[in-house]
Amino acid sequence: MTSTIDPQEVEKFSKIADEWWSETGKFKPLHKFNPIRINFIRSEIEKYFAINSELKILDVGCGGGLIAEPFARMGASVTAVDASEKNIAVAKIHAQKSGLKIDYRVAAAEELTEQFDVVFALEIIEHVADVEAFIASLSKLVKPNGLLFVATMNRTLKSLAFAKIAAEYILRWLPHGTHDWKKFVKPSELNGLACRYNLELKSLTGFNYNLLNDEWKETKNLDVNYAAVLLKK
Repeated sequence: MTSTIDPQEVEKFSKIADEWWSETGKFKPLHKFNPIRINFIRSEIEKYFAINSELKILDVGCGGGLIAEPFARMGASVTAVDASEKNIAVAKIHAQKSGLKIDYRVAAAEELTEQFDVVFALEIIEHVADVEAFIASLSKLVKPNGLLFVATMNRTLKSLAFAKIAAEYILRWLPHGTHDWKKFVKPSELNGLACRYNLELKSLTGFNYNLLNDEWKETKNLDVNYAAVLLKK
């Protein structure tokens, strides 16, 4: 079994795990981005499923739980995994303080055997060691007619300028070295891999940040941030 874990990436995020829930810390950009991606995901899920205790959701690469917690609050049954023990420790403590029941585990996607109605792989695919093995593992975790959400960054000159150089070195939103632009994934590449593993692309949506308004919005432009909704055949 091919491991999808990149130890250097795990260590990178473990070092700043204590800041997951700080809205002014190193994950400030993610806190800004979170509301729009939650609304988008919720809207897409509700096209296929009711969000209640019968809906089984898996969040792969959950970090401190920024996505797992909102969907647990909506009433879904949430399992969340991360390769970093420190991330999971932080996530467990915050969920307990929030009175939320989330099944947090230190694990990689390929180590799981259950299947879920909905699987999230958000801002994680650009940090794994083997993208194809990761997609293959995710596909196995989605029930037939279930959904897989993959959110990542496109490998374009625009994303190099904005998501890498500006975000890390000019605006200093992210620690230097957070992202490797060469590991960004083009939508065509993602779709090509998805087709190999019985995943049908249902929609692609871009997300754009307006520096002047300090806000995110959905867009048809996929040049930087985008999300794919895939249906398991």
